Amino acid sequence: MDLKFTEEHDLIRKTARDFAREELASGAADRDKNAVYPIEYIKKLGELGFCGMFVPEKYGGAGLDSISYCIALEELSKVDASVGVIISVTNSLAGYPILTFGTEEQKHKYLKPLAQGKTLGAFCLTEPGAGSDAAAQTTTAVRDGDYYVVNGAKHFVTSGSHADTFIVTVMTDRSKGVKGSSSLIIEKGFPGLKVQPPEHKLGIRSSDTHALVFDGVRVPVANRLGNEGDGLKVALSALDSGRMGIAGQALGIAQAALEASLLYAHQRKQFGQFLKDFQATQFKFADMETRIQAARLLLYHSALKKDSGQRYTKEGAMAKLFCSETAMWAANHAVQIYGGYGFTTEYPVERYMRDAKITEIYEGTSEIQRIVIAANLLSEWAKAHG
Repeated sequence: MDLKFTEEHDLIRKTARDFAREELASGAADRDKNAVYPIEYIKKLGELGFCGMFVPEKYGGAGLDSISYCIALEELSKVDASVGVIISVTNSLAGYPILTFGTEEQKHKYLKPLAQGKTLGAFCLTEPGAGSDAAAQTTTAVRDGDYYVVNGAKHFVTSGSHADTFIVTVMTDRSKGVKGSSSLIIEKGFPGLKVQPPEHKLGIRSSDTHALVFDGVRVPVANRLGNEGDGLKVALSALDSGRMGIAGQALGIAQAALEASLLYAHQRKQFGQFLKDFQATQFKFADMETRIQAARLLLYHSALKKDSGQRYTKEGAMAKLFCSETAMWAANHAVQIYGGYGFTTEYPVERYMRDAKITEIYEGTSEIQRIVIAANLLSEWAKAHG
């Protein structure tokens, strides 16, 4: 693996880090407490190019590589994981499918404003009865001339009330099973699209999450991504890309937990000495640093494979699995280092723990990642051994 950071990578890191520290940090705890969506900061990030990082410049994007994307997600999420997931979703789950499967007209109409931060995107796959089993879709789209009529519901939609552009997986032919699904671009203002009240969540509380109801929504056939029957292919491609974003988010949370622990260990005394001087604390630091560095390398490896045009499904799943479990593990140890104070909202480590948990769940649970990794590994072995 040839990983060499360029001046552009260093600039992306500095820009994201400075923005996180100067703009996001002071209000992160209050936004979390009051579940306030950080819309003004998302708009500023859009102006800086963070909403269309790997979108070519001709479509309004920054034209950057996936390493830059991972760096930005880590730095933003280290300060506010809610901002991290919003940026991840609009880049990977909304923008990437249009970039990959969209027509020129769709790219100019929908991708360009997304990449410029003028609009926000959302991804609609999960349903009340279709979570990890993404193939069990029941939302339907029936052809009526030049339109599809969409009926059904989607759950756990990030930025559900703020998004302008929704990438929605629907069933266009139930008789074909998973091969009968399609992907549609649905606009916020289409009649019949109803946003339900927000979910009250354990973590990432300033990122709004809603259910959507589609009641006879008429969607132009011109808004279909790819061909009929490509729905699951579009969704899985988006998830491959999105898992890198969530891995970057998780990595940022883990790094924040370590840095907060180091700071506290230099300030807090017990039994006449600083916590940093106890070997038990030092061992926690050693393990946290080792796991975080390993997680970071797994993430960068998946990004390099993506940028080289290679299939990266297994690598993306490995990065998402390890980064998310590292985030939860590191946050748990941070709370332990803080002791009783770690259990209060006076310090940020309890927020890191709450935010970390969802990274093990959304865009494919840890169990699903293990299924993906094992399936790809077995397939590789079979090909190698005839």
